[in-house]
Amino acid sequence: MNINKKILVHLALFAVALFYAGNFSFAKWAMPQYISPTAFILLRVGAGMIFFLVHYLFFSKERIEQKRDYWQLLVAAFFGVAFNMTAFFKGLSMTSSINASVLMLMAPIFVVIFSAIGNKSPIKPLVYLGIIIAFSGAALLVDIFHFSFDNNGFWGDLLVVLNAISYAYYLYYVTRLLKKYNAMTITTFLFTYGFLMVFPIGISDFMNVSWTTLPNQAIFAMIYVIVGITILAYLLNAWALQNSNSTTVGSYIYLQPLLATLIAVSLGMDTISIEKIGYGLLIIGGLFLVNKGRN
Repeated sequence: MNINKKILVHLALFAVALFYAGNFSFAKWAMPQYISPTAFILLRVGAGMIFFLVHYLFFSKERIEQKRDYWQLLVAAFFGVAFNMTAFFKGLSMTSSINASVLMLMAPIFVVIFSAIGNKSPIKPLVYLGIIIAFSGAALLVDIFHFSFDNNGFWGDLLVVLNAISYAYYLYYVTRLLKKYNAMTITTFLFTYGFLMVFPIGISDFMNVSWTTLPNQAIFAMIYVIVGITILAYLLNAWALQNSNSTTVGSYIYLQPLLATLIAVSLGMDTISIEKIGYGLLIIGGLFLVNKGRN
């Protein structure tokens, strides 16, 4: 790879990290005051389905070879779109932007756990140590020692963790499909199936949104999630993956909490503390040990 393309790859990956980091704050401009989490999910998945379906019908048209693959795509859509997004947006509406962005770092750790279980491969001691450290950081961040059923922040944090688990299982599960089909084909089916799943739970709230009275910030948030997170981030990430490797692409997940924190604090939507920094570093340190142990 020449130096210019290498620079473009890193710029693309930084843009992806920035898009995702901004989502933790900008989505709160619209949700839950102007649009509920379930309605927001329906809006995002519906817009994504239209975009990817049009691309698939006019440019790809790759056929699914076996009937069982449709069922596997259905399972992948549940964990990668429906349950994943529902848990994330509902959790984000209840917790802070910084907590959500840091807790999302748990996803790669759960990928390692699912891969080890699914492939029946032993986990190295260094990986175990990294998992314990990361889980300790997450437990401290959600303030597990002051658990309360009335604490919305705690339930929001828990939903974000469930989102990370769901997304991690999706990443593990969808690998077998990516060996057979183009990523754009899989994404098209995931969003189509995902839309059918979230439609029943989101259509009522979607119809109740006062679309004509939305403030500019809420409109920007919706456009940002649809165009930035759903379409541009996917396309840039896919291009970067084609022109580099999964290790390089995966390493940029470390940037998201930092960028999300800077955005949230600069917008006055959250505050940073020494404790949050320390807990975040525990999770990052644990993830580093997990990756080092795997390699």
